[in-house]
Amino acid sequence: MKGNKVASRYAKALLDLAVEKNSLDQVYTDMVNVSQVLTDSKDLAAVLGSPVISPDKKATILETVFGNSCTPMSLGFLRLIVKKTRAGILPEIAGSFIEHYKKHNNILDVYLTSAVVLDNTVKEKVMAKVKAKHHGQVNLIEKIDPSLIGGFIVRMDDDQLDASIANQLTNLKNLLLN
Repeated sequence: MKGNKVASRYAKALLDLAVEKNSLDQVYTDMVNVSQVLTDSKDLAAVLGSPVISPDKKATILETVFGNSCTPMSLGFLRLIVKKTRAGILPEIAGSFIEHYKKHNNILDVYLTSAVVLDNTVKEKVMAKVKAKHHGQVNLIEKIDPSLIGGFIVRMDDDQLDASIANQLTNLKNLLLN
């Protein structure tokens, strides 16, 4: 929990600086890149979290990996993170920055999980319902899960609508057993 609070504070500070310097979108792109690289390379994340490796070496590694793809502001931020011995929570900081960015720009991620690929009319109906409740940009993220048997699950923020056949069968089973 402590790492999340610290990560959130660093991310919020970076967001505030990026807004002040009118480079929010570029920094967002950088943090998405950092998050993706650290997710894909568990070895790099382990190196950054290692207390055995010196901060200078970590800074050199980050400069090598992100030097050509990040803005100077983001590189300076990465150097600061290493200097403050927070490189081990860099994945959390990048993820927290992405969350702060989406909140700042009123972007809502909606997760639509279904047993099969849904046609566009169903997706449009789901999106219309979501947009009626959320007055901002909606980012639809689709996932296929054959274990649902049929139907779908819509999840956004802390709300979830489970209209899957698997859920209905589970509810029917519980009703019959009680």
